Amino acid sequence: MTQTDAPTVDNGVNIDALRGARQALTDAPAAAQFQWRARCEWVRGTNSRTTITDFSGLGQEHAHRQAYCIEADHPEVFASDDNGATPPEIVLAALASCLTAGVATVATHRGVQLRSVKATVEAGMDLQGILGIDGDVRNGFDAIKVTYDIDADASRDDIAAIVAQSQKRSAVFDIVTNPTLVQVELA
Repeated sequence: MTQTDAPTVDNGVNIDALRGARQALTDAPAAAQFQWRARCEWVRGTNSRTTITDFSGLGQEHAHRQAYCIEADHPEVFASDDNGATPPEIVLAALASCLTAGVATVATHRGVQLRSVKATVEAGMDLQGILGIDGDVRNGFDAIKVTYDIDADASRDDIAAIVAQSQKRSAVFDIVTNPTLVQVELA
């Protein structure tokens, strides 16, 4: 199906605006440089609260229409208060939401009406590393598995292609699967 033959679908994604933004950033590549920010504050014990309010891009500063907060903690089995998701779970949520946003965008671009999209994300971790029990055990995930259950007006092969394109363009998938320089320092 060609783009011009695609039926009108409503997945809640403004494809025309995205196409306009893509063209504008193609014409002015410096405007494509964004900086995302998050500010984290310790609450108590292993509990912290991250607030996201602003970012820069398109050559200027921007504010979200409201502050967004993410509460993080560790579960009671770690002798913590369980006041939020664990940081590794927040990473899984970020991956799932980035990929799912991509699924909606790619499906809309391809003229595919979505009825439901559900992602289950699982990751294994050996805690012997982060607890200092075994220095040879990695601190992070040993693997991540994302499983989609998608109901859409498309064949299984077309849905698989949509998921593959979403994965190809996902910022969080790239962040999780490729090395990124991270500097940790005191103010």
